Amino acid sequence: MDRRGFLAGAAGLALSPRALAELRIERTVALVTADLESRLVVVDAATGRVVRHVPTLSKPRSIEAVGAVAVVAHSELGLVSLVDAASLRVTRVLRGFGEPRYTAGHPDGRHAFVSDAKRGEVVALDLQHGEIAGRVRVGALARHITISPDGRTLWVALGRKAKEIAVVDVRGPTRLRFAGTFRPPFLAHDVGWAPNGRCVWVTSGDRHELAIYAAASRRVLSRHAADEPPQHVTCRRDRVYVASGDSGTVRTHRLNGRRLAMARVPTGSYNVQEAHGWVVTPGLGRGSVCLLSLAGRVVRTEQVARSSHDACLVVTSAV
Repeated sequence: MDRRGFLAGAAGLALSPRALAELRIERTVALVTADLESRLVVVDAATGRVVRHVPTLSKPRSIEAVGAVAVVAHSELGLVSLVDAASLRVTRVLRGFGEPRYTAGHPDGRHAFVSDAKRGEVVALDLQHGEIAGRVRVGALARHITISPDGRTLWVALGRKAKEIAVVDVRGPTRLRFAGTFRPPFLAHDVGWAPNGRCVWVTSGDRHELAIYAAASRRVLSRHAADEPPQHVTCRRDRVYVASGDSGTVRTHRLNGRRLAMARVPTGSYNVQEAHGWVVTPGLGRGSVCLLSLAGRVVRTEQVARSSHDACLVVTSAV
């Protein structure tokens, strides 16, 4: 008797059709904002195939995965949508913003912080209850935002070419305290806290350069050459990925700034995010999405929309 075949067959018979239907396979997908089409495009990271769309309000701009929720900012509408990663559905639309721009997720997976450029604020969200939980004034044009790995501090770039970076104390996720500003050595664009908690990367909005800061002292540790500004940054363990949309590149660095790799991506690939073993960069004005390995090599590039401003990565069983 083929014992292996017998056991496999018996296991199959033991599962009813209903039970088989209830088996859900989780997969990593990229949620890509289709800025001109009022929806998110769901792209299977492993295959590059578009598996579904998630209808949203018009003009979804930025998107960030926080725990089991994707936070979508509709900057021009002054609204924020919450998308459940498990079902890939919009579960709540939040009002009370002027121009929501970008989101940083608290390590607890329950709270998030949204920069509001028009009101010059950082707004705390309670994602479990789907509501605004607090806010603090930080300065005009609050834009790119990053949170320390311990969830206690935010850095916020005040503008696309920021003269100042604001610091916010969030030791209580809903009790925000403005802790002042400091001036970077150039006009800053993006900010990214390294996973080790000891340094923060600050990219430039006006020159081919980036800076690495000591988080505690806010002192510049080193400055490094970069591709065309503005650059965007995302970090993972001992790797940092820096995208230049105008140059059409994603560079991989060590935490100390040493370059490891350079990948060519479509021009217009500005924003960049990392999660679940992938690096993703979407194409503003192009509608492309480019998926890279953690080594910084392009795995696939797909055309998914007319324009895609941002993308994040989530794990779901809804496709």
